[in-house]
Amino acid sequence: MPLLLHIETSAEFCSVCLSEGTTILASREGTERFTHAAQITVFVEACMNEAERTLAELSAVSVSMGPGSYTGLRIGLSAAKGICYALDKPLIGIETLEALASAAYELKKESAVYIPMIDARRMEVYTATFDTAQKKLTNTEALILTEDSFAEQLKNNKKVVFCGNAVEKSQTVITASNADFQPLISIASHLIGPALRKWEAKEFEDVAYSAPFYFKNPNITTPKPNVLNKIMNGKNI
Repeated sequence: MPLLLHIETSAEFCSVCLSEGTTILASREGTERFTHAAQITVFVEACMNEAERTLAELSAVSVSMGPGSYTGLRIGLSAAKGICYALDKPLIGIETLEALASAAYELKKESAVYIPMIDARRMEVYTATFDTAQKKLTNTEALILTEDSFAEQLKNNKKVVFCGNAVEKSQTVITASNADFQPLISIASHLIGPALRKWEAKEFEDVAYSAPFYFKNPNITTPKPNVLNKIMNGKNI
């Protein structure tokens, strides 16, 4: 059974997990928002020590590729690449939405359509649709939630499971009787199922050239002209 290290930094909290097959040997989850850079190496070391394993024993490293936090994704992938490059280990990239859909299925193992949603701004979400076998049915998209959202998936009265950290706001507009809601946050243990499938299929990332799936450009604002002028002139503001 493969010994896999899983790194999840796409959301607010840093999370690391070590698994052998489907068994979790150790895990760590942060409680402070956006402290990935400070916690990730500490969590990796803690997991390896708890399981009494070494990084050299790893079969591969899996990492959440996004969509998600721009900075978080960069930190997580950089850490995963560093381990893989130094020890010549395969890198497994997992789309964050696939990991959420897989986690939702594992909770009840129900025959249903699975729609993971990652919270974006206001009523916007990043989403895609998966079947029971975790096959992706629709491309990832940024969607503004309305009462007509997912009408196609909901129309046949088949159970539709909405999951992820955008569930609460989705419930305000999605009211179909066949809609089920599972609030989930992205954690490293959600990567286990998808990572094992990719390990068995030998679907690995290029350690040198793989990049996070940002989906959208980062939200970067520029200083207002009057503030910028004061900064350039060395004035206090």
